[in-house]
Amino acid sequence: MTEQTVVLESTLTCPKCGHSETEIMPTDACQWFYECKSCTVVLKPLEGDCCVYCSYATVPCPPIQNGDRCCG
Repeated sequence: MTEQTVVLESTLTCPKCGHSETEIMPTDACQWFYECKSCTVVLKPLEGDCCVYCSYATVPCPPIQNGDRCCG
């Protein structure tokens, strides 16, 4: 049996200004808010998504990668 490798680095892209920033995702909590480092808009998850990584990033959060439910 092989363990799935969880990717912790993900690139968030602001839907307002298009700025991208690579961040390390938390493994012990969902991130519901993220402030864009360029335009300072506060990102919130889209309806149906559990966190900002699932809505705006290149890689979904660790629980979703593992096939689990997120914290929400």
